[in-house]
Amino acid sequence: MALKHELESGTTLAHPKQYKVFLLNDDYTSMDFVVDILIGVFRKNFHEAHAIMMEVHQKGRGLCGVYPYEIAEMKVYQVGAMARENGFPLKAILEEA
Repeated sequence: MALKHELESGTTLAHPKQYKVFLLNDDYTSMDFVVDILIGVFRKNFHEAHAIMMEVHQKGRGLCGVYPYEIAEMKVYQVGAMARENGFPLKAILEEA
């Protein structure tokens, strides 16, 4: 359910739906590349990136962040493009939060 704010004119404004972005584990993408993606695309510091990378490795997926749809979609695209450029099959997905 979206939160709403009432404006002076009586109209209400809903917060945009939020989407979780996950990285999915595979047997080919290097751990270093996953850390680089988390730092470059998701703006994580090294310690956060390493923790998320380990979650991806151990649990099969890791939460990278929660964003409005357009931003989440852009991050999924960036991950895919960077992975392809570097010859990795790394995938990111989004799910409604």
